[in-house]
This record gives sequence, C-alpha cells and structure tokens, in this order.
Amino acid sequence: MENTVGLLLLLCALSSAEEAQSQTNPHPDLLDVYTQLGDVRVQLAEDRLMIKQLQTDKEELEAKLKELEERESQLEPIKEKLEEQAAKVEELEKQSDKVATIIDEPEVRQVAFFATFLESGSVHFGKYTAQKLIIFKHVVLNIGGAYSPSTGFFTAPVKGVYHFDFYVYGRMDSSHPIGAVLVKDGENIAITYEYQTSGTGGGSASNGATLLLEAGNVVTVHLWPHTRIYDNHDHHCTFTGYLLFTM
Repeated sequence: MENTVGLLLLLCALSSAEEAQSQTNPHPDLLDVYTQLGDVRVQLAEDRLMIKQLQTDKEELEAKLKELEERESQLEPIKEKLEEQAAKVEELEKQSDKVATIIDEPEVRQVAFFATFLESGSVHFGKYTAQKLIIFKHVVLNIGGAYSPSTGFFTAPVKGVYHFDFYVYGRMDSSHPIGAVLVKDGENIAITYEYQTSGTGGGSASNGATLLLEAGNVVTVHLWPHTRIYDNHDHHCTFTGYLLFTM
C-alpha cells in the first residue's frame, strides 16, 4: 500500500513539473508568431510615419504650386509690356537703320524738290482745331529722293544748309482765313496767315526759311488751326525745297 501511494505521489510531481516547464517555455511555434507580430507592429509604425511625411510633402508642393500660379498671373502683364517694348525697339532700330543708311551716303550733293497739294480735282482742306499735316501728293521734281509724297516728309539726306518755300491759297473771308506753318522735327519755324475782315474772294499766303539741317532731320508743312485752304488742277498750294550746300 505504501509503495502504491509513493508511486502516485511521484507521478503527480512529474506532471506538475512538466506543466510548469510548459508555462515557462511556450511552444516554439507560438514564439515565431509573437516575433512576427512584433515585426508587423514595427513595420506598421514605420508606414504610418512615412504616410505622415508624404502628406506633409504633398501639402508643401501644393502650396508652392499655388504660389507659382499666382506669380505667373502677376508676370503676365509684365510679359505683355516687354513684348510691346520689344516691338517699339524693333521699330526704332528700323528707323535708325534708315538714318544710318542716309548718313553713310556722303556722295549725295544735289537735293531739290517741288510738290503741289493735288494731282487732280479740287478740294477745300480744313478747318481743324489743331495743326494738320499737309501732304503734297503731286511731285513735279524730286532730285535726291528726299521728299516723300506718301508722308509729306522731307528728310535731309546730309548735313547742310537748305532753303524751303511754301504757298497756300484759299477762298477766304472773315470766317475762313488761310494759314500754314513750316515745321522742323515738330518745331514751328515760319508761319503764313491771311484773312479778310469783310467780303469774299480768293487770296494766298506764303513764307520761306533757310535752315541748317542734320542728316535725318524732317521738315513738313502743316495747316494752321482754324484755317482752310483750297486747291485744284491749277496747283495753287505748293511746297519747295533744295540743298544750298553741305557742311
């Protein structure tokens, strides 16, 4: 009997020991699962940090894109202004080339022109509140080609002394005087003016000037404000100029 009780006690002790050992050292498969779960948790934390950083980068890029779009809208009028300036510079370069071409032709020694207001027909020209360019379209003489019947400009081809005369005609009375002015590069040089205090009839007015011009200077004739001139096939209104000598 005692031997049987002792055997039972020994078996109980061995069972308790195995149970304790199993609690202290889990099954190897469970250890692998715990390890993998830990790795997943670490990876998940890293992924969350990465997502947060990407969101921050996205917000910064969106802010920069918005700023660039605002700058582009602000630069658009500046771009248009630069294009306008570029067009003006191109036009000035063309004019400069023309003047340079004239200056580079010192051989020009003979210059003379004579032009009338109309080629044919008849017309009353005026009255304007400001000076109005008179374009003498009918060219009778144009030695040297310095006068342009399309613009009414005489452009000095060389530096020198030039003489100009201009004549205007009109059917005038107290309300329709006649008048014109010789202009050099926008500056009034010599004026002619005529009117009648009473009655009606035709009349003329004329003037002239001798000028020292640089190559490229422009001389024109303008209608005087509030005056009127008349011309027909008889060519009453004329503009004449010629080079006296070079300098």
